[in-house]
Amino acid sequence: MLVNGKWTEDWQPVQAKDEKGGFVRQTSSFRNWVTRDGAAGPTGKAGFKAEADRYHLYVAYICPWPSRTLIGRKLKGLESAISVSIVEPALTKQGWRFGAYPGATQDHIQGATYLHEIYTSAAPDFTGRATVPVLWDKQLRTIVNNESADILRMMNDGFGDLARHPIDLYPADRRPKIDAFNERIYSRLNNGVYRAGFATTQLAYEEAFAGVFECLDCVEKELGDRPFLFADHPTESDIRLFVTLVRFDTAYHGLFKCNLRRLSEYANLRRFCRRMLDWPGVVETVNFDHIKRGYYSIESLNPTRIVPAGPDLAEIF
Repeated sequence: MLVNGKWTEDWQPVQAKDEKGGFVRQTSSFRNWVTRDGAAGPTGKAGFKAEADRYHLYVAYICPWPSRTLIGRKLKGLESAISVSIVEPALTKQGWRFGAYPGATQDHIQGATYLHEIYTSAAPDFTGRATVPVLWDKQLRTIVNNESADILRMMNDGFGDLARHPIDLYPADRRPKIDAFNERIYSRLNNGVYRAGFATTQLAYEEAFAGVFECLDCVEKELGDRPFLFADHPTESDIRLFVTLVRFDTAYHGLFKCNLRRLSEYANLRRFCRRMLDWPGVVETVNFDHIKRGYYSIESLNPTRIVPAGPDLAEIF
């Protein structure tokens, strides 16, 4: 963790707890927006105009939050407009690290070894955890935004004509449904699996556990035979749902103790994941080796750091 710009202690998965011993996620610190004309977005300040090769994305394959942004970048066709660096899967004592592990990259923008160096480059006195994703402005040499929900949404519209694909991830006439669904699954499923896995009391764990499976059961019924949630193509909600589901049997079922049922036991959710994986570009954002090695490197949950041999993508979907 960084305190006033200095690394002060080994990386820990839980930095804050509520009164029940439940996991509390850190609030994102940088909330500026890239817009078509550089005007201010819903939060933050102006000055971040959409321009080709101006922005860089720091991500991890292991984690669902940056995976949202990787999928958005693929679906919108922004690969040539937004460059990417990928950290190694195993968390170190100083958090995310760049390196030569297969599928990871070096930081070719600033030459950093650890992600926390990106944060102090933007804010020398930064206090908090260095999380992914990070959207970096190569022109102003600062962090634009480190909130995955914001970055995904600005990819849909903020990058404007730089997007090569016309798919609309946030169609105007579906926005109330998308917003309601996103809010509902965030606390019970997206963050719910983390609340179960990192709970420090039985009560906090059982409450989170119940919410995870209530949500899965509900969405299983809602999906029915629909290909996607709110359109004939993926929207924000499909991306938010998918990034948790694709990791469920591999990490959350065992390591996070969400073991009432496997995702593979849900017929509609399983078919939904297969449709997402078949959508052009999506499967390229899923790296099961990084997912397994990353989650099972969390020493507090897996002291031996032994990585399970299975399952693989084909076995689940």
